Amino acid sequence: MEVKTSLLDNMIGVGDMVLLEPLSEDSFLGNLKKRFDHSEIYTYIGSVVISMNPYRSLPIYTPEKVEEYRNRNFYELSPHIYALADEAYRSLRDQDKDQCILITGESGAGKTEASKLVMSYVAAVCGKGHEVNKVKEQLLQSNPVLEAFGNAKTVRNDNSSRFGKYMDIEFDFKGDPLGGVISNYLLEKSRVVKQPRGERNFHVFYQLLSGASDDTLRKLKLDRDFSKYNYLSLDSAVVSGLDDAANFRTVRNAMQIVGFMEDEVQSVLELVAAVLKLGNIEFKPESRCNGTDESRVKDKNDLKEMCELLGMEQSVLERAFSYRTVEAKMEKVSTTLNVAQAYYARDALAKNLYSRLFSWLVTRINESIQAQTKARHKVMGVLDIYGFEIFENGDNSFEQFIINYCNEKLQQIFIELTLREEQEEYVREGIEWTNIEYFNNAIICDLIENNQNGILAMLDEECLRPGTVTDETFLDKLNTICADHQHFESRLNKNSKFLNDHSLPHNCFRIQHYAGKVLYRVEGFVDKNNDLLYRDLSQAMYKANHSLIKQLFPEGNPAKVNLKRPPTAGFQFRASVGTLMRNLQTKNPNYIRCIKPNDKKASHIFTDSLVRHQVRYLGLMENVRVRRAGYAFRQPYEPCLERYKMLCKRTWPHWKGPAREGVEVLMADLQIPAEEISYGRSKIFIRNPRTLFFLEEKRKQCLQDLATLIQKIYRGWKCRTHFLLMKKSQIVVAAWYRRYAQQKTYRNIKSATTVVQSYTRGWQARKLLRELKYQKRCEEAVTTIAAFWHGTQARRELRRLKEEARRKHAVALIWAYWQGLKVRREYRKFFRANAGKKIYDFTIQRIIQKYFLGLKSSMPSMSPIDRKWPARPYGFLDGVHTELRKIFHHWRCKKYRDQFTEEKKAVYEEKLEASEIFKDKKALYPSSVSQPFKGDYLEISKNPKYQKLNSAVDEKVLLADVVNKINRANGKGTPRIFLLTKKNFVLADQKTGQVKASIPLPDVTSMSVSTQKDGFFALKLKEGSASAVKGDFLLSSEHLIEIITKLHRIGATAADREKLKVDISDEFLVQFKQDKVCVKFIQSSPKNGNSVSCKRKNNRLLEVSVPTSP
Repeated sequence: MEVKTSLLDNMIGVGDMVLLEPLSEDSFLGNLKKRFDHSEIYTYIGSVVISMNPYRSLPIYTPEKVEEYRNRNFYELSPHIYALADEAYRSLRDQDKDQCILITGESGAGKTEASKLVMSYVAAVCGKGHEVNKVKEQLLQSNPVLEAFGNAKTVRNDNSSRFGKYMDIEFDFKGDPLGGVISNYLLEKSRVVKQPRGERNFHVFYQLLSGASDDTLRKLKLDRDFSKYNYLSLDSAVVSGLDDAANFRTVRNAMQIVGFMEDEVQSVLELVAAVLKLGNIEFKPESRCNGTDESRVKDKNDLKEMCELLGMEQSVLERAFSYRTVEAKMEKVSTTLNVAQAYYARDALAKNLYSRLFSWLVTRINESIQAQTKARHKVMGVLDIYGFEIFENGDNSFEQFIINYCNEKLQQIFIELTLREEQEEYVREGIEWTNIEYFNNAIICDLIENNQNGILAMLDEECLRPGTVTDETFLDKLNTICADHQHFESRLNKNSKFLNDHSLPHNCFRIQHYAGKVLYRVEGFVDKNNDLLYRDLSQAMYKANHSLIKQLFPEGNPAKVNLKRPPTAGFQFRASVGTLMRNLQTKNPNYIRCIKPNDKKASHIFTDSLVRHQVRYLGLMENVRVRRAGYAFRQPYEPCLERYKMLCKRTWPHWKGPAREGVEVLMADLQIPAEEISYGRSKIFIRNPRTLFFLEEKRKQCLQDLATLIQKIYRGWKCRTHFLLMKKSQIVVAAWYRRYAQQKTYRNIKSATTVVQSYTRGWQARKLLRELKYQKRCEEAVTTIAAFWHGTQARRELRRLKEEARRKHAVALIWAYWQGLKVRREYRKFFRANAGKKIYDFTIQRIIQKYFLGLKSSMPSMSPIDRKWPARPYGFLDGVHTELRKIFHHWRCKKYRDQFTEEKKAVYEEKLEASEIFKDKKALYPSSVSQPFKGDYLEISKNPKYQKLNSAVDEKVLLADVVNKINRANGKGTPRIFLLTKKNFVLADQKTGQVKASIPLPDVTSMSVSTQKDGFFALKLKEGSASAVKGDFLLSSEHLIEIITKLHRIGATAADREKLKVDISDEFLVQFKQDKVCVKFIQSSPKNGNSVSCKRKNNRLLEVSVPTSP
């Protein structure tokens, strides 16, 4: 984004309306619309900022923007609210001038957002530090609290401030914030009891019901349903874009940051809930014996809950709604209230309760954020107050009257301060001051606030007058007193020119304000000005035990009864406005005028008629005329000379003398008429905007010429630079190339030399090699010839020796054959007698050998359960075949047993014993065969949860499992930890690990189980033993087979006691204390699940239902 260095640079439309030419209402609106269409929402009127609500987020409030406007001249950058905030802050910090920022505009124009932007900018640019940041955070967080209790959704604005707020932010000498003080004006408390169509009550009611927790609502006796509360409108209860639940959490957090204690927050929420409950109280008439009607509460539930919240007696408040006591000196008169009066009293109490709560919140916030030091502070005030209000349907009432009165006072002080500022600047600069003609609205202010004949004074007089007082009598009085006033109009006044004015109803009067004529209906003026709360209700509220109520209703204290009538609403507001005006007159004013572009709350829509209406009642045209009455534009000499020095050859490019002389030379060279300019001590003053635009046009043309010149010089410099760079580069490239070429030639010569040398050395080496080879071959030839000769001689000798050996072997062989022949001749006569037996033995031996070899190749596996064995090939081997099978089976069984550890042997022994006990007797047994006996299922030695229980058992734990101990009374199971050792078994609590029973195994006589698939078993104890006091144990476990087997095995191995008997039957007796109970097992259908259930049938029978297998 381009950074502007002046208000006049790249200007869209006119940034300062003082420079608008020609000046008219249409051109004013056209300039606003042009800037609004280009997202330029800020425009100046001198030092006044006009702010258009864009109804969308714009990227002009970033930290970068804050830094851009920080410590910059007001007119140095494009119009922005940050420029005004920075000017005010720097004036306060550097010049020690107290400042005030007045933000006005109608509802929905963005006043509240503007005040937040000003405060956030000041917070961003002032000092840092823990304490400073804490103060800044408290000041900023006061806004969400006041918005929740003082803002509401209206047809014009979803977050409309229904009160006026003035905040004094206090700074120390360095410009760091120390604290602040907030003043509130005219909370629209009538909204508490009634809201126009399309609007809703204050935000806090909806935020409480949407965002509070269920526990909080229960304590406050509230329900989340909005429709259950008469004071909450339902047609606009939910607003698009507003998250009431999230906003409630924001408000709670903000109250905590500001410094509210938790009990204070709870007390505030209780009063908000009490207001909601108050709206649900309804009345019914009840006739008395004297013929008068008396009001009674219909349903007392809401009244009761409200009294419980406030800590007061129900009867006291109920009586205050039915009776009214009037005190005059020493007399008291009690009168009954009819239903209409009771509803009036209820609504008056609700409005006063909420209004006083809001005032208490402001006071409480001030206690937290006010400066702690007593030293003098610099002050910056921020006024966020309602703008001029004119309802098109003529439904302007008492609220609009006093709002418009406040705006009249603000317009009056604006004109006075603006003219005073102009005059002071003229005097400061030595410029002759000329009187400026303008409309002085003091006559309108006097019509309203005059102590004798003012409208507010007459309204107070009517309210205090005895007798029948109505809105009509008040209007008659106005017609009598104000008839001749030029700014007052009525159908019944003495001026006959209004008699035929049918646009002026009989019950209305019209005032010619500075912003236009406004028609007021007198209906409700007297009641709203009285703002009367019956003394009975004040005293009833004072009797409450609630921590806040006594502070909110001090007049209810019986010890301090004041018979004097309380001040009226008009009197209080006039006094507040007077205090505000005196406060503003002591400060340097800064103005922000907020304008709403359309009624649809939509972006990019500019409604001419609506904006024109706001421009009129904000008096913006009057502001421009006052500003332009003297000189339209003024600027210090230095920036002026810096901006326009290129228009004169004598000042361009540098002026050596004082800046004022340079500006005078410049203006003389441009032939500016003398009546169009004046020279002050530090500034030049330009009377007509045309002169400024002439200078800007000349500057624009000159800048174009300068731009061309700069471009020409830059291009020449660029080309020369490029040429010199290319030339330098060519020299470098040539030098590098020559170096490269020489290096390449050197490498080639070196390479060739190396090749020649290598070839020469190779030829010499090969020549020497040939000589050595020839010499070696000569030496080898002699050796070879000698070897061949020696070989020939050796072979001859070998052949001779072989021939001699063959001769000797032949003699021996012939002799052997001869001897053999002689032996065979002798043996032949014995051979025929034994040949058959030898052949048979040889055949049998070969068959057996073949049998064993075949058996070796077809041996079965090494598994003991493998029943396979090769078939016997010959019948005579039947016995051998069987014996070999037995030997092999025993051998592989031994091999299999040799693999077992001692623990595994013990497990298999237990499995074997379980088979002897349960096989074909217990239906549960087959499913347990494949499950290994683990023993310690709880890992009791490793689990820290059972450390205490493990230390209580001295012996090694053989089995640890969770079993269910069956209760005789109801058949229900209680989880118990079952521990088994060699000497006893222990039952302990599963959660705490506390030992419930420890039974020595010698006291166990037998065990009983059923034939079914259940896990129930009974441990029967020896009669008369100490363990049998409470009787036998009936337990159930998923590992029944393992438990019974281990118990039986321990009993079998003990030498000092008998083997435990295991009784397997579907009916057995169990001793419970003195009674014997029969436990009967029956089969049931699995329709209710597959779990085993135990039920008590009578005192002597427990029935266990075991589901049948599907």
